[in-house]
Amino acid sequence: MFLKGKTALITGSTSGIGLGYAKALAAEGAQVMINGFGDQTAIDGHVSELTAISGTGALHSAADMTKPDEIRAMVADCTEKLGAPDILINNAGIQHVAPVDEFPEDKWDAILAIILSSAFHTTKAALPGMKSKGWGRVINTGSMHSLVASPYKSAYNAAKHGLSGFTKTIALEVATKGITVNCICPGYVWTPLVEGQIPDTMKTRNLTRDQVINDVLLANQPQKQFVQVEQLAALALFLCRDEASAITGANLSVDGGWTAQ
Repeated sequence: MFLKGKTALITGSTSGIGLGYAKALAAEGAQVMINGFGDQTAIDGHVSELTAISGTGALHSAADMTKPDEIRAMVADCTEKLGAPDILINNAGIQHVAPVDEFPEDKWDAILAIILSSAFHTTKAALPGMKSKGWGRVINTGSMHSLVASPYKSAYNAAKHGLSGFTKTIALEVATKGITVNCICPGYVWTPLVEGQIPDTMKTRNLTRDQVINDVLLANQPQKQFVQVEQLAALALFLCRDEASAITGANLSVDGGWTAQ
């Protein structure tokens, strides 16, 4: 358990990719603070599971990632109750699809706030503690849309491209401080949210399940396989190891070949 004694703070982690990160880090002994919305009973269950897995402690923060004051309070709460974050994973995100001339302005503002600005606020708050220890890991969940674009996703593409640039900049700023900053860029990931879209798409487009998966969801993913949450979590774990200390400022594609095209 190579992360025993470390504390991890993960935004957007009450389900899906973020929860996968949390379980992987806890399994290596890290204390974990998860963040996000959802059914409180389910969230309490996740906290109990993470505590049991880690053998140490886990907490949940309901901080709203659009509100800087709540973000700063979350980091302060983590520091007080679990210890200053040694590992910060910026994973929170939302999506909206529409042509740019029809794109709702409130959706644009929310997507940039939750994906990009929240990463600024969490990183700003967490870095002093990492600097004082001479060790830290900041991992941002980007996307293939950090590197290439798709139509009708102007806000998401802008935010994820911005996150890529932010990653590189902060990596340079802390390069001599024992802190690495990297961006994991997944393609389509198999989550309950994606799985739930399949029946409606089958009905709407009059397609079979396999056709929806291969010809719609995975159309641009050459391997024709979903990225698994466990694969992303394994990469995050590796980035926390001393063997990965020379990897910083990197955008690491885990996309089945999407961005090789």
